Amino acid sequence: MTPEPLVSSATPRRRAGRGRFLVVTLAAVLALAATVSLGRWQLSRAAQKEALQARIDAQKLKAPLSQAEFLALGEAAGEMHRPVRLRGLWLTAQMVYLDNRQMHGTPGFYVLTPFALEGSEQAVMVQRGWVQRNFVDRTQLGVVETPPGIVELTALIEPPPSHLFELGAKAAPAPAALAAAPAPAASGPTAPAPGIQGSSPIRQNLDLEAFRAETQLPLRTDVSLQQSGPASEGLQRDWPAPALGLERHYGYAFQWFGLSALVVILYVWFQFISPFRRARRRARDGRSL
Repeated sequence: MTPEPLVSSATPRRRAGRGRFLVVTLAAVLALAATVSLGRWQLSRAAQKEALQARIDAQKLKAPLSQAEFLALGEAAGEMHRPVRLRGLWLTAQMVYLDNRQMHGTPGFYVLTPFALEGSEQAVMVQRGWVQRNFVDRTQLGVVETPPGIVELTALIEPPPSHLFELGAKAAPAPAALAAAPAPAASGPTAPAPGIQGSSPIRQNLDLEAFRAETQLPLRTDVSLQQSGPASEGLQRDWPAPALGLERHYGYAFQWFGLSALVVILYVWFQFISPFRRARRRARDGRSL
């Protein structure tokens, strides 16, 4: 009778250990692949934003569009951020002050005024600059000088004014007639908006479509203009750069690559270094016996 081979009690433990090793290795590989891929994706997003910033900077260096070219402009997306030179009339009766806008960390108003283009039936909204608010009475508006008559304007073609978070929307007032006559040369400390009946010139946000319906102005609603240059007419024009979020993408990429490094460190520690230290300790304890 042939005796059955003896099976070491350590064999099941070795098989279980190999199984755990393979499972942990697979999990580490998947985690490493995911975190590296996400980090690379964040870097690619940052590169896209940098390319976008380069295109914006290149647009600003182009020669200004003429008034005829601007009036003939259909889709404005391809000419966004490009300079334009126009002639027309300020419609200060419809001047708007956008509240809670900051410049150099100081709260104030963005001042927007419609600009009626000479020789056409078209108007465009111009973001003229920033004025500091009165911290005692926010309804006391700073003086903004507005040249009367036909003036020449050089500005950048920009998207409509950005919107801030607003808790509730107010009902639009009744439409007002178009004020075509020249407006006063300056809006005083308590200047109302006489061309917008029942409406305050101070607003949280401005939707150009709703403003066009409200005022009955032949206003272009897909773009606005943004004046640049040194302070003048009581306005500052240090406009903040578009928030493209480059720092956020690089920060996320650093976090994902940091997690990748942590996965590698933990894998090497628990799969190799820690078992090696336990084996050496058992061997040393065995020799001491």
